[in-house]
Amino acid sequence: SQTVTENFAKVIHGLNANQLTDQVIQRSKRMILDTLGVGLLGTSTEVCHKVAQYSKIYSSDLSSTIWGHLDFRLPPLYAAFVNGVAVHSMDFDDTWHPATHPSGAVLPAVIALSEAFPQKKKISGLDLLLAFNVGIEVQGRLLHFSREARNIPKRY
Repeated sequence: SQTVTENFAKVIHGLNANQLTDQVIQRSKRMILDTLGVGLLGTSTEVCHKVAQYSKIYSSDLSSTIWGHLDFRLPPLYAAFVNGVAVHSMDFDDTWHPATHPSGAVLPAVIALSEAFPQKKKISGLDLLLAFNVGIEVQGRLLHFSREARNIPKRY
């Protein structure tokens, strides 16, 4: 018998780009465009400047772009962190119930990782959309199973 975690991992691992419907692709593109816009605006915030300056101490052979600064690259982990802070710093990124901001957590990580792949292993746009949707799906299911997340609206 599989645990809930094993079953969940099996479902996620089995997802592929053929399962993305036209409606999911269109909504995903809109969510991505919205998140990029909010993130680019967020790069001008004080908190984003602080985390970017802090993160400059880290380096690696792999690097990803800091949005809005093509000449500023960081290891993927820190690029995702800085870009995620940029998105959240404006607090206009998408949200759902229970309260969370799905795209601001997922998109910076997906883009940072996709940039870090070697040229010969670059992923397609459809693969990026799949990764984005898997991230959103994982987040949504974790929220669905979280008793604490269900109570967020009552606490505020």
